[in-house]
Amino acid sequence: MQILYVDNHLLVVYKPAGLPVQADASGDIDLLTLAKAWIKKEYSKPGEVFVGLVHRLDRPARGVVVLARTSKAAARLSEQFRSRTTHKRYEVVVLGQPEPPAAELHDQLFSDERGTRVVSSGSASSLHYRTLEHRGDRTWLEVDLHSGRKHQIRVQLASRGWPVLGDLRYGAKNPLQDQSIALLARRLDIDHPTRSERLSFVAPDPPGWPWQPNEGRDFLS
Repeated sequence: MQILYVDNHLLVVYKPAGLPVQADASGDIDLLTLAKAWIKKEYSKPGEVFVGLVHRLDRPARGVVVLARTSKAAARLSEQFRSRTTHKRYEVVVLGQPEPPAAELHDQLFSDERGTRVVSSGSASSLHYRTLEHRGDRTWLEVDLHSGRKHQIRVQLASRGWPVLGDLRYGAKNPLQDQSIALLARRLDIDHPTRSERLSFVAPDPPGWPWQPNEGRDFLS
């Protein structure tokens, strides 16, 4: 876990691949527990430390996660995510070459214990992708997410024959060496919960990312 920003109401971190955002059946250490421990130590906090989870990022993915340090911030940030006033931008490496190079994808998705899939009637889900670079059998995409469904990017791209690299659950043939998937929450824009200020947080180039971090960087806006 890397600290990107902290104030009295916010803690923004870079979540590495493989770290769950909250405790699950695996019993592995999780982001919330690490965040609470960091705040407790950094500020010498006695007793229980409050940290609110207001959005999620899949365990095998990596990138920016914003956490709330107060109940007021948690409520206001949760409302921003519900009303879609946040802006989420991802980078993804997929197998195949998406055509056209840029497009809006609109699907109906349904999730249960078996995963998420495209259905004829479900939760309306949309995203916009743009090709940054294509080499061999892989393509590097930038994705703007317009809704926040479980596994949405992974499923919408895989349903068109472009599975995320390393994502065995949704169609990739081979795992990545570190068991991650090539999905990076690169940027997150939010309104500060207690003052009139728009904040933007950007993830650093991740170690082990399956694309040379500086190649094609001029394609980014």
